Order: sequence, then C-alpha cells, then structure tokens
Amino acid sequence: MPATKSAKKRLKTDRLRRARNLRVKAALKALVKDLHRAIDLKKSEEAKAILVKVTRALERAASKGVIHKNTARRRKSRLAKKVNKLPTVSTT
Repeated sequence: MPATKSAKKRLKTDRLRRARNLRVKAALKALVKDLHRAIDLKKSEEAKAILVKVTRALERAASKGVIHKNTARRRKSRLAKKVNKLPTVSTT
C-alpha cells in the first residue's frame, strides 16, 4: 500500500486511467470486429460507414493517449486498404 499522500493519489488516478483505457480499447476492438465482419461479408457500403466510425475512434484514442499516434495511423491505413479492395456495387 502507498505510504505518502501523493502516492495514494497516484494510485487512485492510475486506477481511473486504467479503467478508462480499458473501456476505450474494448470499444475500439468491437468496432474493428464489426468492420472485419462487414469486409468478410463483402458489404462495401456498410464497411465504409463503419470505417468512418473506426477512424474517428482511433483518432480520439490517440489524442487521449490511450494508444500511440502512429499505431492509430497504421491501423487506419490497413483497414482502409481492406475496405478499398472490396468490390463496389454499381447503382446504374
């Protein structure tokens, strides 16, 4: 157990940050999973819509320091490549 007042505060804030980070990471994983499911089912329109949400979530997580900025950029790039490979449905 922490002995000093500052160490006690540190422990408290670390626990709060850890809880927040775990929530954010879990939400990211769920979004990416949904995107992969859409890609596997070859639903290009749905995948593009989910990609926008994933991109926003990755950027927000990177700005908060939950994940590294380059990690967010790498993941966005790789997911965008997969979505762009999907065949587009022509409406004409």
